[in-house]
Amino acid sequence: MSVDVPISVLDRSPVRRGRGTAQAIRDTVAFARDIEELGYHRFWVSEHHGVPGVAGSSPAVLASAVAAATSRIRVGSGGVMLPNHRPLVVAEQFGILESLFPERIDLGIGRSVGFIEPVRRALGQGKDAADGFDGQVRELLAFFRGEHDGVHAIPAEGLSVPVFLLATGAGADLAAALGLPLVIAPAHGQRAMAEAISRYREAFRSDVDDPYVVVSTAVAVADTAAEARRLLVPEAWSTVYSRSHGVFPPLSPADEILALPMTDRERRRLDDTLAGQISGTPDEVGERLDDLVAATGADELLISTSTYDPAARVESFAALAELTAAERLSV
Repeated sequence: MSVDVPISVLDRSPVRRGRGTAQAIRDTVAFARDIEELGYHRFWVSEHHGVPGVAGSSPAVLASAVAAATSRIRVGSGGVMLPNHRPLVVAEQFGILESLFPERIDLGIGRSVGFIEPVRRALGQGKDAADGFDGQVRELLAFFRGEHDGVHAIPAEGLSVPVFLLATGAGADLAAALGLPLVIAPAHGQRAMAEAISRYREAFRSDVDDPYVVVSTAVAVADTAAEARRLLVPEAWSTVYSRSHGVFPPLSPADEILALPMTDRERRRLDDTLAGQISGTPDEVGERLDDLVAATGADELLISTSTYDPAARVESFAALAELTAAERLSV
């Protein structure tokens, strides 16, 4: 069984217990080299500020390190949180990246603001910073196209850097109006995601491009379903813990997490989180990914899996790569 769309990888640079934040950044660069060797389409990094368990805070800087350490794979952001930045600066940063690594750079943008109020204050933003996202995206695109009155984004102006919009719900409508590729995850369930994708395709407006949908999810592949599910436990638990305590803790071994004295609510949330992800043997995962593509019409999948053991994660992605139609890996 093969998955007949390109598969890409998103790494949030999670901190693993006992390894520290600096090592998390180095792990991301090493992981990118492994992912390139496995034939994946893109490797994207993310933006999180003031989150102790996530080290990736500057996508432009980290993407530069990843692109320098690789030679073929496309590299980008999943994404730059535009309300935290001036569009001119983002255009300049990714113009420099495209100049250094031609035809390998992607710019994924999102509308999230800081995780908590002190972080938002440190960023100089309030909760309402995302209210102007529509205008910020339009301004960013104008800088790349050389359409901004009186200001030139050098060296970005005139360069072809693909811009993707990370969205849920109404964000899909903005991607359609601007004729941008859409990156979407089943944050509110697969049915809601499919409905947003349908609206996006129907409302898409562009004279030069077709609608393009990238569906993001977590996937783990192993010899047994139980082993694969355990690979997802460390990050799933950190996510659950962050909802209750406001802190995303470093990833810990699955055995230790499953032995914790969880509350009924925490146990239920962990089970729900894992149920929303995809894990299993190669045949099981291949079937579920085929179903996901069929249900959403996805043009590409973006996999954001992490686990405590970096080597086990690479093994999972190696198994996943074997499910991908070889002729699509070079798309």
